[in-house]
Amino acid sequence: MSRVYFSCWKDELIDNRGKPKEEWQESAYNFPEHYNVDQASKAFIGWAGFALFDEDVDVVKLGTEYAAQYQIYSEACGRCAPGRWGGRILYDLFDKIARGEGEQSDVEHLKEVSRTMMETSKCEIGRTVPKPLLDILTYFKDEIDALIENKKPSKYYNDPSVSYIAKVTAPCMDACPSHVDIPAYIEGVRDLRYDDSLLATRKTMPLAHTCGRVCPHPCEEECRRANLDEPISIMELKRIGADFEDEHSLFWLHPYKQKPLNGKKVAIVGAGPAGLTGAYYLAMEGVACDIYEELPVLGGEVAVGVPEYRMPVKKYNKDIELVNSLDGVHFITGKRVTAEDMRRFEKEYDAILVASGTRISKKIRAKNERDEIKGYWPAINFLDCINLYVKYGIPVPEEIRKKQKLDKEYVDLSGKTLVCVGGGFTSMDVVRCAIRANAKKVIMLYRRDEATIIRNTTYEEYHEAVEEGVEFIFYSAVEEIITDEEDNLKALKVNRFELIPDPNGGRPQLKKIEGADFIIECDYLVPAVSQSADLSHLPEEWNIELTSWGTIKTDGKTYMSSKPGVFAAGDCEYGPMTIVNAVGQAKRAASVMSRYVLTKEANLTDDEIMEDHLRALKVYDKKEKIKGWLPGLPRQVSLKLPVEERKHSNKEVNLGLTQEQAIAEAERCMRCYYIAMVAV
Repeated sequence: MSRVYFSCWKDELIDNRGKPKEEWQESAYNFPEHYNVDQASKAFIGWAGFALFDEDVDVVKLGTEYAAQYQIYSEACGRCAPGRWGGRILYDLFDKIARGEGEQSDVEHLKEVSRTMMETSKCEIGRTVPKPLLDILTYFKDEIDALIENKKPSKYYNDPSVSYIAKVTAPCMDACPSHVDIPAYIEGVRDLRYDDSLLATRKTMPLAHTCGRVCPHPCEEECRRANLDEPISIMELKRIGADFEDEHSLFWLHPYKQKPLNGKKVAIVGAGPAGLTGAYYLAMEGVACDIYEELPVLGGEVAVGVPEYRMPVKKYNKDIELVNSLDGVHFITGKRVTAEDMRRFEKEYDAILVASGTRISKKIRAKNERDEIKGYWPAINFLDCINLYVKYGIPVPEEIRKKQKLDKEYVDLSGKTLVCVGGGFTSMDVVRCAIRANAKKVIMLYRRDEATIIRNTTYEEYHEAVEEGVEFIFYSAVEEIITDEEDNLKALKVNRFELIPDPNGGRPQLKKIEGADFIIECDYLVPAVSQSADLSHLPEEWNIELTSWGTIKTDGKTYMSSKPGVFAAGDCEYGPMTIVNAVGQAKRAASVMSRYVLTKEANLTDDEIMEDHLRALKVYDKKEKIKGWLPGLPRQVSLKLPVEERKHSNKEVNLGLTQEQAIAEAERCMRCYYIAMVAV
């Protein structure tokens, strides 16, 4: 909700002109009424209209500046005549009226050009830019007529005190936690310019191999193509540029030239996706980084948690090598950072980025649940044991082999039954790894339903697990763990639940079904319900504020903790999240830190401030009716390794799109760029 003086956004029309401020009607939309903490906004204008927060706004100048932003964009694009030449005309005529030299014929010309652009432009930015300009011509006709009649400039035409801050976005870009320029990298694939595609990705995401394979692609949930037929296969198109670089040895394609080292240095705790991303963008800005990793290998949980069949280590290592190729980047593996180390870091470094993840498996809260039980195997350790051997040839430690009754140096579950409790990516990795470890039977217990597990992971991940033989039992939870006299796991007592609707319209609640309990005999129980952060390396005297979830509390914007100079990103800040979330947080943190080490101030750029405002406003409109595009173009589906072959190997399951498929899929993109602008 925003208090507005005037708004004509989408189908909303609020006109408070002539009313006292205390009687102003509020808008239903979350406009950037305040640009930042200490600065109010005067107006917002974008693809669906505009909103004024102040009576004293030069609306004609606002339209002129908005048209100017599109002119800059359209000349750089130049892909269609209506967009390129129309953009020039929009700006020239609005500016002519604003400077007091306009004629009524210019207004008619503006309307004609706007209508033509909206009907014939090749992409959404050319179709939507005229909309708010036409609204200005309609709702502020008296002001425009007065400027034309009196031949005077608009009231703030020559006033440099007003700033106009613009950003180009798209629904998919807005939904991406890393704000990747998705239409640009798709366009690179379409034009067979895979280098351009990769460079567009790496502007905000260095892990192109990784996020092209294991990203949950929230961007596809907000793809406008879904309003027409099916969303574009955005994730699958991302890996194409990275694979092209790898296969053609084009190392390394950086989005811009690395700046010279400036003498500043940052300590990064953790070499997972957040740590790698932070190091990459800090180093690109000339800040040296020492990255400390407790594991014997680089890559964090993606390296030891995400299975080889989903994320081949050779591909992930290419992303790591990209980071390591920069001057000033130094990795230290096998180093568990302690509180004493952190005290030393405070003295030796200009800032610290904590990106240590969440590697402690939470318990399922069942009766008799104890770590000592033989066959009780927390998910993180289970995946470590499997993937360190499969990916790096590192044997399972002797003490774990003894506890879990393994007679080989790797995890072999032949003849065994494994039960996993969970409903997210970690649990899905557990059960699919268990299949590949030759388990006789693999069961996943989940408290909710099939639709929820798909939302938590992906449609593809769930159905591939089903194809491979994983048995899912929904609306179920373990009540008690049953062991023998030697503390060996023997069975699980499982409760059944049903979903009871809330009569008040709230979230339905689970209710235990009395008498529906059942027993599952099993050899292994793997809890994979969530993970928590180990923050024992934070010195107590720092008094770093934590969240109720036991993670490091930041402001969620600059990612600086309550202790100046100590930043946090990824799972240790937010709790278990997706890789792309960790990358997005670390990219923002690195940007802030690159300035902090020079100024000791933690602040955002205008581009970052606008990212947050647009996410709050919501760029994607699920109810929008899409016109002017050919519907019914099928989404391309990549080839998958046959079930029988993938069940007995760790080969990559998703073989990717062929070149023909990739081009066909890229051509489905509607290039839904929008321009938004705030006057402050």
